[in-house]
Amino acid sequence: MKAKNVIFFFAGCLFSQVCLAQAELKSDLKAFRPAESNQPGKLFPQVNMEGKVKASLYAPQAANVQLDLGGKKYEMTKNEAGLWTGESEPQDESFHYYQLNMDGASIPDPNSRYFYGAGRLGSGIEVPADDEAFYALQKVPHGLVSENFYYSDLTKSWRRCFIYTPAGYYENNQSRFPVLYLQHGSFEDETGWVNQGKANLILDNLIAQNKAKPMIIVTDNGYALKPEENETKGKGQGISIFEDVLIKEVIPMIDKRFRTLADREHRAIAGLSMGANQTMRIVMKNMDKFAYYGGFSGTSNYPSTDVIDPNVFMEGKFKNGTEVNNKLKLFWLGLGSKEPAPFPKSVGAFKSMLDQQGIKYTYYESPKTAHEWLTWRRSLQNFTPLLFR
Repeated sequence: MKAKNVIFFFAGCLFSQVCLAQAELKSDLKAFRPAESNQPGKLFPQVNMEGKVKASLYAPQAANVQLDLGGKKYEMTKNEAGLWTGESEPQDESFHYYQLNMDGASIPDPNSRYFYGAGRLGSGIEVPADDEAFYALQKVPHGLVSENFYYSDLTKSWRRCFIYTPAGYYENNQSRFPVLYLQHGSFEDETGWVNQGKANLILDNLIAQNKAKPMIIVTDNGYALKPEENETKGKGQGISIFEDVLIKEVIPMIDKRFRTLADREHRAIAGLSMGANQTMRIVMKNMDKFAYYGGFSGTSNYPSTDVIDPNVFMEGKFKNGTEVNNKLKLFWLGLGSKEPAPFPKSVGAFKSMLDQQGIKYTYYESPKTAHEWLTWRRSLQNFTPLLFR
């Protein structure tokens, strides 16, 4: 074989291998795999690397079934055995709530694990993210998440909070730890930061890498009403007394039951969306109890995008910028780059007020995420390494 023919032969082989590899990659992107959020052993729902979601439901008597995901309904088709299947358009990386619609009735997917969100227990699906390692279950020492019931004299009702204690907490009974009080968003509850937010895994991984101080995390239910309103009104209605519950009941209880460093220099508070609004009001009224604050996708001027008058806003708590700087070691704000209106302008107006008052703050923007759990997971990942330093 002549030299020129040999060159063309090998060039052709190389080109064929490249084409084959590209075809396999493209095929792999389209290949569906069971979602991480499925019930054990369930093959559906499934996701692929394009972010598409495929759902399945056995309903031989149904006339119509739809996948309801991301504000859009996708038609599903039924085979001869009565099994319905359908898939969505590509979804953003992150955790998504969804449901199935069968003959006009919205129902949870029996194949998915259930999560409390949108004011109900329902289905959720995890669309893998490129940076998911920071919240993945890894081979590192793991802390413990415990469920704690307590009776609230303020609400005259039983309440619940979850407490994350870092790895080694129960092996060394002499060490004391700082505490982060971490709040959920609207129509979610105290389970959100563990089940959807994976806060315990995020801290396990950060602590194992020496990027964050070992700390206790407390997640309580942000819905707390006066006793008479608790009996007659639903969640989100009535006058909230959550601030009093946290300050007068939860913090003293945690300091009594756990080995905490019970002073403001070792106590932080943060929240997402509604929780950011709540915790900002709490920290500014109780700077004798907290030295660190984090607001994820929310501020206390939400939903207003108007110019903020620091002399009036929150009873003038931001009027003296020097005092705020002296008392708070960290004022941290986070937002997704794709957040819907009015969040960007609302947070922007708040930042302008901080700049005007000379108040120091740290701002983080999560790339390519909206008002969703990946924004808040990344916020927690970037916020906690700055605590208790």
